Amino acid sequence: MPEPHSVSSAQRWTMLVSSLVAAMTTTCATSGVAYVIPELHSEHGMSLSDAATLAAIPTVGLTLTIIVWGAALDRFGERRVLLISLLVTLVGTVGALVVAATGGGFAALAAPLLLGGLGSGAANGASGRIVVGWFPANQRGTAMGIRQMAQPLGIGVCALTMPVFAQMWGLSAAFAVPVAVTVLGLVAVAAAIVDPPLPAVTGSVRDANPYRRNTFLQRVHTVSVLLVIPQSMLWTFVPAWLIVAHEWTPLAAGALVTSTQVLGAIGRIVAGRASDVIGSRMKPIRVIAIVAGASSAVLALTDAIGSPVAAAVMVVATVSAVADNGLAFTAIAEFAGPSWSGRSLGVQNTAQYVATAAGTAGFGRLIDAAGYPAAFGIAAIAPLIAVGLVPRDPARRTNE
Repeated sequence: MPEPHSVSSAQRWTMLVSSLVAAMTTTCATSGVAYVIPELHSEHGMSLSDAATLAAIPTVGLTLTIIVWGAALDRFGERRVLLISLLVTLVGTVGALVVAATGGGFAALAAPLLLGGLGSGAANGASGRIVVGWFPANQRGTAMGIRQMAQPLGIGVCALTMPVFAQMWGLSAAFAVPVAVTVLGLVAVAAAIVDPPLPAVTGSVRDANPYRRNTFLQRVHTVSVLLVIPQSMLWTFVPAWLIVAHEWTPLAAGALVTSTQVLGAIGRIVAGRASDVIGSRMKPIRVIAIVAGASSAVLALTDAIGSPVAAAVMVVATVSAVADNGLAFTAIAEFAGPSWSGRSLGVQNTAQYVATAAGTAGFGRLIDAAGYPAAFGIAAIAPLIAVGLVPRDPARRTNE
């Protein structure tokens, strides 16, 4: 295993970009179906709630295995586990493409989508050890902010391509997008990822359960679950909101969503850099929670009264809703340490994806019953609750 000084700065940043591409695979495999909800709803006769349930199935698969993938990362390292994970994801995404091409319905699509979700969990936990293992403490917030661009960029890729491909060439063309991203992720991991070395500490210190130290990790997990509620709701339903409720074309809706996701990606970097400069991961999260709750509430109001500024408010709400992820991931990986970061980030992701899966189906039914303004308003409550639960920053470890 290489020593830290044997890896150049260029290699560190190359590994970071490679882990970003690998994580985009997770995003496309689990979130891509949301961008064909309008096609499933209008052209294939699915109700909005059924299409939303189908969109949640990959997240269910991810949730079932993400802690297992995290434990494997802690035990066996990043490179091998990522390659296996991505191969399983590739089988699932190719299967979904084949089913879509042969005209399969809900039940036939559910199986490969579930498999793609089952295989997609390793990339999230791996990023914690890559960032903490290869970057100094005063660069980790920035590095993790860049790494966490994977979610909004993956969403942007899916939003810009999948609705248009589905409209022009059918569902199979849309499902080719996650396949292509998965192949790129495999190539990137194989070409660049090197397992970071473990620090020279005693076994008892290395293996100590960080959850027994205090309640910091539990509170970060809780805050992250609350903040992911408006994030996942906006990611899933904004395309249908624009296309079905406001009669935007798929291309125009995809362009706006993609632009919003690019801004969200930049927001994560800005938040990460701010945390490096001020020496706090938690203070920026508290500010983000306030802005996310307030902007989601304004979105509910502007949409309810039919205001033309609702789309612009949606951009603000979406950007603020995604800005916290890198900060939470960095704080968890730093606090848990390299022997527990895979499992701790697995717990983090499991909690968030359970909330996403439940919220996707629930918000779909709420929109069917009461409309989009009600859904935006309910989503605004969660981040406002989170404000009071954000913990204080823990003391930095002496070996950082």
